[in-house]
Amino acid sequence: MRSLSLLLLLAVVFSGCSMQEQGTNSVAQTDSDAKTYSAAKTEQSSMTSEHNKPTAQPISLVAADSAETVAAAADRKIIKNAELTLEVTSPNDAQRSVASIAESQGGFVVTSETKISENHDPAKRTVEVKLIVRVPAKQFDAALAAIEKLSTNVIHRGISGSDVTEEFIDLEARIRTQKALELQFIEIMKQAGNISDALEVQRQIAGVRTEIEKLDGRKRFLENRASLSTITVDLKSPVFIAVNTSSFGRSLRESVSDSVGVASAIVLGLTRFFILMIPILVLIILPVGLIASIFVRRARRIRLNVTPVSE
Repeated sequence: MRSLSLLLLLAVVFSGCSMQEQGTNSVAQTDSDAKTYSAAKTEQSSMTSEHNKPTAQPISLVAADSAETVAAAADRKIIKNAELTLEVTSPNDAQRSVASIAESQGGFVVTSETKISENHDPAKRTVEVKLIVRVPAKQFDAALAAIEKLSTNVIHRGISGSDVTEEFIDLEARIRTQKALELQFIEIMKQAGNISDALEVQRQIAGVRTEIEKLDGRKRFLENRASLSTITVDLKSPVFIAVNTSSFGRSLRESVSDSVGVASAIVLGLTRFFILMIPILVLIILPVGLIASIFVRRARRIRLNVTPVSE
């Protein structure tokens, strides 16, 4: 078991040293290549100057930096999101148009939800449709502009972006390190002398493999989010403002009608009250009253019979 622990420790140390050695070798190799290139360039320049002696051609550092910047920008991982709230005449028709635009740009509809507001007047009911579409990142601006053209009144427009390039590069480096560590554990497992050592190494390999799958899943998630942009579209029907154009006579008739309605409601309430009190009067109040009157009469008779005897 001690030999296994020593082998595991050596594997971890060797992994770190190998990465450091690779960095040192790459730097040394770069310096060597630079020196070789410089010597060859000097020799070529001297030979050329001896024969033709042409004028020196300066190298544009600005152009080189610009080329590197363009290449780096092309490899960046940026997650783009947009939110649109549009006022349209027919939300259902606009919903089909948004789905058609997403499909034409190589995207698709993720979710679609329709909500109708409750109102007794059908003319005052409003329809609201909410969609979430995803389109390729290169077609993000074109799809957004096409969706905005469906409405003449854009209530809300929001665009956000998140640069995950640094996290993506870090994930790739961690995945490479974990895979190298897994290979070292596999080599150690081949040298295991007994079953307990083999099981311990197998446990370490399983932990490394779990970490690799976790990192790889996060990497694929970032790739998917960066390659496909998300657009949330909220479609609303226009809200019509009712203008009161009624005359004085119509207002008076409406007031009288409301008064009649209130009076009829009061009469109806009193009628229901009396109808409800009839069973209570017959089944409870009258029997209780009769029993009470009987007891009162008996009490009076007893009192009248007792009074002459006392005298």
